[in-house]
Amino acid sequence: MNSASPIRRALIVDDERPLAELVAGYLRREGYEVHLAFDGPTGVDSAREVDPDVIVLDLGLPGLDGVEVCRQVRTFSDCYIVMLTARTDEVDTLIGLSVGADDYVTKPFRPRELIARITAMQRRPRRTAGPASTADVRPADEAVPPIMVGPLRMDLVGREVELEGEPVGLTRTEFDVLAALARRPSAVLTRRQLIEAVWGERWVGDEHLVDVHVLHVRQKLGDTADAQRFVRTVRGVGYRMGTGE
Repeated sequence: MNSASPIRRALIVDDERPLAELVAGYLRREGYEVHLAFDGPTGVDSAREVDPDVIVLDLGLPGLDGVEVCRQVRTFSDCYIVMLTARTDEVDTLIGLSVGADDYVTKPFRPRELIARITAMQRRPRRTAGPASTADVRPADEAVPPIMVGPLRMDLVGREVELEGEPVGLTRTEFDVLAALARRPSAVLTRRQLIEAVWGERWVGDEHLVDVHVLHVRQKLGDTADAQRFVRTVRGVGYRMGTGE
């Protein structure tokens, strides 16, 4: 890795040591400085100390489970979080994502698939710009003014959202989903288009991941299934930006 390149740090929190070491090896080959933790409390402490760019977080951990680790980490870090789960129950996935995880991978998985997911996420800026571009959704730049949707204000450069003058605490993934819709307010975007805009064209997995993040955006903006002021469902197609009314 070029000496002028910023150091990318990864934290793996998994009590399956052989698996953790295997994933660590792949990440090191990608140029990451890798740190390991094998239980929940140590994972939280390591996240504070290391300030990672990405955390690979197992759901079933001793001490604190992955959901609680994710919840605590989100109080002080905006790093990307990929949750690993040996359980395929949709409830587990929804719970994990509801506390701020960006993506999830079900065990058993191919390490290269996990690395591809992480690489796609790392192409998305942490704080200062919009989501990865596609042919349909253009990235923000410094000349783009804030987007106003009724009482909602989105600053695409500063990555800030305000509703009626009050800040809205969206995760980076939630912000990117909302920004992708806001940039094309008259268009209906399919799940696949949103996946490509936010997670990247090479992302492979369950596209209903989009639905989970849309649900969280709606909850934080005070939307309901009946009153879709800001994010509207177009049945059989996807989602579009509302008018704020």
